[in-house]
Amino acid sequence: MRTGVWLVGARGSVATTSIVGALALRAGLTGPTGCVTELPGVNSPALPGFADLVFGGHDVAVTPIAKRAEALADAGVLPARLVAALPEELSAVERELRPAPTAGTQADRAAALVRDLTAFRQRHELARVVVVNVAATEPAPRPHPGHADADALRAALAGPDEVLPPSSLYAYAAVAADCPYVDFTPSTGLRLPALTALADRHGVPYAGHDGKTGETLLKSVLAPMFAMRHLTVRSWSGLNLLGGGDGATLADPDANAAKVRSKQRVLGETLGYLPQGDTRIGYVEELGDFKTAWDLITFAGFLGTGMRLEFTWHGCDSALAAPLVLDLARLTAAAHAAGRTGPLTDLAFFFKDPLGTATHSLADQWTRLCAFAGSLDAGDTDATRG
Repeated sequence: MRTGVWLVGARGSVATTSIVGALALRAGLTGPTGCVTELPGVNSPALPGFADLVFGGHDVAVTPIAKRAEALADAGVLPARLVAALPEELSAVERELRPAPTAGTQADRAAALVRDLTAFRQRHELARVVVVNVAATEPAPRPHPGHADADALRAALAGPDEVLPPSSLYAYAAVAADCPYVDFTPSTGLRLPALTALADRHGVPYAGHDGKTGETLLKSVLAPMFAMRHLTVRSWSGLNLLGGGDGATLADPDANAAKVRSKQRVLGETLGYLPQGDTRIGYVEELGDFKTAWDLITFAGFLGTGMRLEFTWHGCDSALAAPLVLDLARLTAAAHAAGRTGPLTDLAFFFKDPLGTATHSLADQWTRLCAFAGSLDAGDTDATRG
C-alpha cells in the first residue's frame, strides 16, 4: 500500500528528522525506537510499512533537505552516519518538495496546492496521500464570516482578503484533494466549522492537534495520578525554554499564547479544576533544537498536609516528534483505507489538545489507541511490509 506523506513545513527540523528516520528505517540502518506503531498493542498489518512511505511537501524555505539534515547532524539531532549513508534517497525527496505558492488569491493558491498533491499521488501511483502539518505555530485567526460555512468560504477565498491562516489553507487544499489531514501543531488547521463541514462532505479522516512530546506528556501521566489518589493540586507552574525555529516563532506573543493554551488544557480536564499557576515558554537561541522544561507542583494530602513535586525534562524536540509523525501518517492512512471519516478521536494519545476526547489520561488514551489499531481492516494492505 504505497502511501504518500506530504509534509507542510517539509524543510523544518521535525520534517527533516522524520524523513531521515523513515529512510534509515527503510534501509535497515536504524531501529524503530520511539515509533509507537511498532509496539505489539498498536502494530497491525493494516498499517503501511516504512518502505511504503513516499515523501513530499511544501515549505517557504529553500535550503536543500540534505543540507538541512547535515545541519541537524552537526547540532547533535541526527546521527551523521545516517545522513552520509542516504544521499540518493534525500535527493529523491528533494525532487518532491515544492515552494509554498504565493501568487494570486487564496483560491488560486489553494488550487496550486491541490495540483501539487494530485500530481504527487499520480506520479508515484499512491493509494493515498496523508497531509501532515509540521510548520511553525501561527497566531489564532481573526473571525471571518467565511469560517462558518463551506460554500461561503469557497466564495470568500476568491476575493482579495486573506480569509484563512496558512495552516487552514493547507487543510482546505488537503480536503479538496481528498487527502486525510493531520495537524501536529496548535495552529488552526481544520478547526473551523466551514472546514470540518468540507471534510465531512469529502469523507476524509483528520486528526490533531499539537503533538505531545515532552512536558505535556508528563502532565498527562501525573495529573491522573493526583486525581486517582484524591490529592488536591494547589498549583502547577511550568517553565519551558527552547531554541531553534520553533522557539523563535514562539517569541511572538500571539503564537506563544496559542501554544500555552494547548499545553494547559490537560490539567483542567483531567483534574476537574484548574489549579493556580501557569506555563511559560521562553526562547533561548543557544539551545537550538533541544529544550528544557521545569515544573513545580504543590499539592495537599490527608488533613491538608502540604507537599510538592518538581521535575525537569531535557529533550530534543525533533527526535521526540519525528517518530510520532510517522506513526500518525501510518495510522491515518490505514483509517482512510478502512473507510473511516471525520475526526479520529482515538488518536488522542499523540496530542496535547486532541479532538473530541473525553480523557487526557495517557493510560486511557493508550487503551483507546490499541482498540482503534486492532479494529482497522487489514484487507487493503500489501502482503509485504517494510
